[in-house]
Amino acid sequence: MDVEKIFHMKGGIGNESYAKNSSLQKRALDMVKTIRINTIIDLYVTLTPQSFSIADLGCSSGPNTLSVIQEIVQVIDEASSKISQPTPEFRVSLNDLPSNDFNSIFTGLPDFYKGLVNINGKQGRKRSGPSVFIAGVPGTFYGRLFPANSLHFIHSSNSLHWLSKVPPAIYGDRNRSINKGNIYVCESSPAIVSKAYLSQFQDDFSVFLQSRSDELVVGGRMVLILLGRKESDHCNERGNAFLWALFAKAMTLLVSQGEVTEEKLDSYEVHFYAPSKDEIEDEVNKQGSFEIDQLEMFETERPGSGGMKDGEVLSYGTMVSMAARAIQESMLQYHFGEGLNIDHLFDVYAKLLDEEIVKEDIRPLSFILVLRKLFT
Repeated sequence: MDVEKIFHMKGGIGNESYAKNSSLQKRALDMVKTIRINTIIDLYVTLTPQSFSIADLGCSSGPNTLSVIQEIVQVIDEASSKISQPTPEFRVSLNDLPSNDFNSIFTGLPDFYKGLVNINGKQGRKRSGPSVFIAGVPGTFYGRLFPANSLHFIHSSNSLHWLSKVPPAIYGDRNRSINKGNIYVCESSPAIVSKAYLSQFQDDFSVFLQSRSDELVVGGRMVLILLGRKESDHCNERGNAFLWALFAKAMTLLVSQGEVTEEKLDSYEVHFYAPSKDEIEDEVNKQGSFEIDQLEMFETERPGSGGMKDGEVLSYGTMVSMAARAIQESMLQYHFGEGLNIDHLFDVYAKLLDEEIVKEDIRPLSFILVLRKLFT
């Protein structure tokens, strides 16, 4: 399965789109806003470039990306005023895989630019707003995307837990996974499965760090948000691995009902990895050109409910299920084909989630990682 060609968020602005089902990701962005702003201010005051180059990697689709970019522009605009420097022009690159729906981002540009005018209006300035040039850059961030020493700031949220591919080592004869009955690292997974996923994360994250090191100026920063885990064992917490275990259970129920073949399920694995703090630190230290300014774990606040569907308030399980659908639908449809009843699958998944949340809270964890480039 060619992840680069197939994997993408569900585009458009419909009820099942990523744009309409990314409020949980927005909560994560909001929770670490202070860290992001402080990093931006310190970077700008230290470098004060006349042209400020920003890249948002794995920008996906929907409103979250432009809200972060607008925040960055506003923070630097205010900081430049305080230190009596002219506001720099901004060169913004929005990156995602070629199959991503860039249109749903760029249709939001009129409101984005109106917001920039309002920023300056509040400060009593007479000009129309900062100069911001935005471009879409398709391609995988597991490799070079930009010229050497061309970026000041890199942001990536909810992207780096997606691997470049499913670890090849977990497939045996006839392309069947040795991780039978599971789609991620689970309690019943053979030990080699966990090792294979870790190895793929190490390879991918190493390439990512080296590529970004080449592209950032000395002193440039990265703010990275990704899902992770607290325990060394994937299955000792009701977090991200538990969510995948429930999803595998939903798939197994469809197998028992004859909607999905067992063979198809046994050959499906997710290209996902939730690293531990030690695993992240190890790769940064091995690569060697970044200093870790901050590495903190946080738990996204769980809303009691939110949104509406068919006139009813959505339960937490439904919210998580719809968010998962907006992310996973492209991969599921490619692998299972038109025979898979997507609606039924995610209805079952939502029900399982709601049943579990009554027993005990589900706590998916995230990291925010702030890196500073030390040298060329």
